Amino acid sequence: MEWLPLTTAMWLGILTSVSPCPLATNIAAVSYISHRITQKNIVFLSGILYALGRSLTYIVLGVLIVKALVDIPLLSDFLQRYINKILGIVLILVGMILLDLLRVSLPIPSVSENVTKKMVGKGIFGSLLLGVLFALAFCPVSAALFFGGLIPIAVKAQSGIGLPLIYGIGTGLPVLLFAFIIAAGTGYINSLYSRITRAEFYTKKVTGVIFILVGIYYALAYIFEIV
Repeated sequence: MEWLPLTTAMWLGILTSVSPCPLATNIAAVSYISHRITQKNIVFLSGILYALGRSLTYIVLGVLIVKALVDIPLLSDFLQRYINKILGIVLILVGMILLDLLRVSLPIPSVSENVTKKMVGKGIFGSLLLGVLFALAFCPVSAALFFGGLIPIAVKAQSGIGLPLIYGIGTGLPVLLFAFIIAAGTGYINSLYSRITRAEFYTKKVTGVIFILVGIYYALAYIFEIV
């Protein structure tokens, strides 16, 4: 597998995790877990399990979707013929969403406080279930990055396991950082949140521009055939 799809999958995973909606829920969830548990090592372990729950959810979804698209003969034949054309259009649309040039309204599912309490009340393995639930609560940006960014690239690379796995790991890395800081009892979480939010603004814009440029190239090369 080439390095570019791997790097892209990892970057999309990290960008998904630090996007405003997932970032807020990640910090809120890990903070809530830490308030319910007094032992620092258990807090960090719970944070690891929460990150694992999020990562596994993205991995399973990615594997199921990509494998279905690649292994079903009718879909596979269609994608082999048109994937480059589709990818160009999708990348442009995702880039526009990242640049806030296109707004998509999605019914955003949420996890209630009662459900959160029940999950945390189940012990450290409840953190794993909490990670799964929060991962399924897609917001427009995270949905665009996952369904519009990762899935088409994974289908083109015919990577039903590798790229979703790398993406899932990427989504878990920032969460592990939050869990470590909170477990250590430092007061830097608010400062870190502000810095990541500022950095995410620029990285999202840069990623959006790159997606649009690559999408335009694919459109010119495979739709209009002039490159």
